[in-house]
Amino acid sequence: MTRHSNREKAMYATYQNQIMKRPLKDLIEANFEDPSSVDEYILKVIETAITNTDRYHGYIDEVLEGWTFDRLGVIEQAILLNGCAEFDLKQVQAAVIIDEYVRLAKKYCDDDSYKLINGVLDRI
Repeated sequence: MTRHSNREKAMYATYQNQIMKRPLKDLIEANFEDPSSVDEYILKVIETAITNTDRYHGYIDEVLEGWTFDRLGVIEQAILLNGCAEFDLKQVQAAVIIDEYVRLAKKYCDDDSYKLINGVLDRI
């Protein structure tokens, strides 16, 4: 499975956690075909995003002008949370992180949401 596919599944897991708080183990089992073979980095992204949601929420609120994290769609929230988690983990270049999450926004969000994702992640 590609890292992009893993990021997509990580986005699903974070999205589901935003809607209904569930243990990490349950999120992994629900979103990955073989939970025992999930990339350790992707597990860390999901765990970091969920653990630091409140802190990332604050960062995102500071960057958004005339808008708040709570007003975003849940899928946009999940994308931004995972992006913030990857920045925190400091294992992938910022340009790659931004590109990956912009791609997910283009696929799953409203037509112009990718611009918001790009702008927020670029400023964080």
